[in-house]
Amino acid sequence: MFESLSGKLQGVFKNLRGLGKISESNVADSLREVRMALLDADVNFKVAKQFIEDVREKAIGQKVIQSIHPGQQVIKIINDELIALLGSTNASLILDRKPASIMMVGLHGAGKTTSSGKLAKWLGKQGRKPLLVAADVYRPAAMDQLETLGKQLDLPTLVCRGESDVLKIAKQAQVEATTQGCDTLIFDTAGRLQIDEVLVNELVRLKDLVQPDEILLVLDAATGQEAVNVASHFDEALAITGSILTKLDGDARGGAALSLKSVTGKPIKFAGAGEKLEDFEPFHPERMATRILGMGDVVSLVEKAAENVDMDEARKLEEKMKKGEFTLNDFLDQLRQMKRMGPLESIVKMLPGGSDMIAGADLSKQEREFRRMEAMICAMTPQERLRPQILNGRRRQRIANGSGVRVAELNNLLNRFGQMQKMMRKMGKMQKMMGKMGGKMAGKMASRLGAGFGLPRG
Repeated sequence: MFESLSGKLQGVFKNLRGLGKISESNVADSLREVRMALLDADVNFKVAKQFIEDVREKAIGQKVIQSIHPGQQVIKIINDELIALLGSTNASLILDRKPASIMMVGLHGAGKTTSSGKLAKWLGKQGRKPLLVAADVYRPAAMDQLETLGKQLDLPTLVCRGESDVLKIAKQAQVEATTQGCDTLIFDTAGRLQIDEVLVNELVRLKDLVQPDEILLVLDAATGQEAVNVASHFDEALAITGSILTKLDGDARGGAALSLKSVTGKPIKFAGAGEKLEDFEPFHPERMATRILGMGDVVSLVEKAAENVDMDEARKLEEKMKKGEFTLNDFLDQLRQMKRMGPLESIVKMLPGGSDMIAGADLSKQEREFRRMEAMICAMTPQERLRPQILNGRRRQRIANGSGVRVAELNNLLNRFGQMQKMMRKMGKMQKMMGKMGGKMAGKMASRLGAGFGLPRG
């Protein structure tokens, strides 16, 4: 996501940081490169032009020119303007009525049905009970897909096969919501390859009947500048309340995200960055800006970790690690928790400088290694996981055969695990000893030292 734009902007920032003084001339040179980077990222021409003007106006002010770190000041201005361009703050859903209604609209292939399922899952986590409504009467596959998503999520889904009147489906959905105690209706509406009168009229009639709290335009991020035209047409006809950008993981340019808010005046409310139902999150302009500028997104990473890590289990594990009682079962749990957080590449990119860190690195190889380690541990008996020292040659051969690896790979895993256990025991003893010798301050120092080796702080 935004790889090309991010790489070019970081190149501009490198030059800016090296400038001892800021003048209109070198600001103009830098902003010319920023402008080209935005246009290459498929940002709308008018949006890019206005963005550069806004940055230039603030970058040549006296406060910047006389600053101790003028280059950093210009970078901050670009960051602030980028946040403003993306929408300034997260725009939450406004669902005041019960039951509330959400219309999902957009062109065919944008990802409306999948996004409806993802949104339903997200709303469920917020304590709401959504009802998925298949309101696409032209594409039976859309109904089947929504029904499948409903079963996966264990959420009620209304599918009226054979019914061609969307308004009748909507009326039945309102009755169904009351019957099942649902507080949010999500209408997955029909799409077309292009906007036409039939599509618009149907959506307008549905809107007039349902009076939705939210009308969310689902847009494929890879659509580029065309996304702006699509958004403008839908907004004209329906007065959309916001948008959902899909397939951000597959678009290296991201021009749609940077153009949308400025052109329509309507916020991006959610972003989808993958095929899994978990790959969906509220859109935070400030976090997206820091990702684009290569500064990472630690807040989202912490939220993702908190969502996927069992805190009680984490505390128990911390105590085990301090006592040196870390077992292969614990190691397996850690591998699986990492997997739940998503692909390794997406996790590393959320760290400051993460993009540079993984440049040229084959993280897919690392993920394959994780899967092999998981397979090896799963091929062991419960007793072998607790006491790997009992693994003789015959047992090792059986485990290697069962997990599809060579015995040498299993030996390597066991050696690394043994070293890890030894290090944890040493650090646990050091924390205990220093805690006794020097009280809390020494204990904290040992804890920090342990954290440097990957151990939790005491």
